[in-house]
Amino acid sequence: MSEIKVRELRSLSESALKTKLGELRLELNIEKRKVASTGVASKVIKTREIRRTIARINTLLNEKGARS
Repeated sequence: MSEIKVRELRSLSESALKTKLGELRLELNIEKRKVASTGVASKVIKTREIRRTIARINTLLNEKGARS
């Protein structure tokens, strides 16, 4: 997964942002389970990018007043 820019996120609708947020949370959980099962954090950068993108989406939803 490459980093998603704020410009790209702003062009999405609220429902698309919520969908993307759900997908990213699922992906983050999968990555956390991989680290827990192997004990090796091989994809720290990927986990960091996912967390930051989730934060970006939450910020945009707060700005739009649509956060649930």
